[in-house]
Formats: sequence, structure tokens, C-alpha cells
Amino acid sequence: MDFDDTAALIVIDVQRGFDDPYWGQRDNPDAEANIGRLVGAWADAGRPIVLVRHDSRTPGSPLAPDSPGNALKPVVADAPHELLVTKHVNSAFYGEPGLQAWLDGRGIRQLVVCGIQTNMCVETTARMAGNLGYEVTVPIDATHTFDLAGPGGIRLAAAELARATAVNLDGGGFARVVSTSDVVGG
Repeated sequence: MDFDDTAALIVIDVQRGFDDPYWGQRDNPDAEANIGRLVGAWADAGRPIVLVRHDSRTPGSPLAPDSPGNALKPVVADAPHELLVTKHVNSAFYGEPGLQAWLDGRGIRQLVVCGIQTNMCVETTARMAGNLGYEVTVPIDATHTFDLAGPGGIRLAAAELARATAVNLDGGGFARVVSTSDVVGG
């Protein structure tokens, strides 16, 4: 795929706490490897990388700032990056420092969004980015999520949630949903 030299890679919540059994069954065991491919390609091209970390305010959360799970996973912990955004909610656009101001200040209009969880922070950030007028690409195989229970005993498997996210984002016009290989080749 063809991206501007300024296209930013937004890496959402790739944190050790998501390895905790607390979250339940996950999908896509290749997510971290694909995230690593994207980070490597962006670093090699000298394009901007933004890391996002969720600092949970929920007591006992594996993502709480005082928890070892708050740390970034090795695949991104040492990644060269121009910005680290910390947040307490699903969207990276509601973090500190302000992502939109940072992107706009650099004239960045193209975003590639990857990370954890597919149907939560990745989807929310991609939807907001699309609404804000950015050209958004989501390599869906560079994300993962967990099974989730909803109202009335409904339970969806992580793979079902990932498919729904792909349809929501691409079908809804928020983002182009592709594979990591579509983005980096190979």
C-alpha cells in the first residue's frame, strides 16, 4: 500500500496486562508478531510511531499504573516513537498529550491503527479518527481481543467480535480494513 512519508502508526495498548487470565479467551495469536512487523517497517521508513498506553483507574485492573501489567509488551517496549499517549478511556484521542493536536501540528492525515483490543480501543480510536477526517487503515491481523459477554446471556467469541469490528469500520466508512501484509508487503 502507498502511504505518505508522514503516515503515523498508532499502536494501541500493547501491554503485558493483556496476558493476564483475567481477560479470558483471546483470538489471533499472531497479533504481536504482526504489530512487530508494522513497527519495524515504520521505523525503517522513518515514519512517525505513536505508542498508546491504557492507565486503568479500575481497582485491581491488570492495566493499573501501579501494576506490572501496565508495562508495554517487549514487541513495542523499545520501539522508536515520537509520542507516548496515556489514557483512561477507549479512545486514544482522549489521552495526554493530545493526539489530535500532535497529528495536526505535523500535518499528518494518514493513520495506521493496530493493537489491543480490536473491538474496544482500536475500534473506538479508528472510528474517532475517521470522524475527524483522517484517512485510517486498520490491519486487522495486527489486533486481538477477547470473548465478551453482553446483555441477556449473549456471549460472542473474540473472532466474532474481530469480524464485527472489520465490518463496522470498513463497511461503515470509518477505515480501510486490510492485512499486515497489505500494509508492509510480503
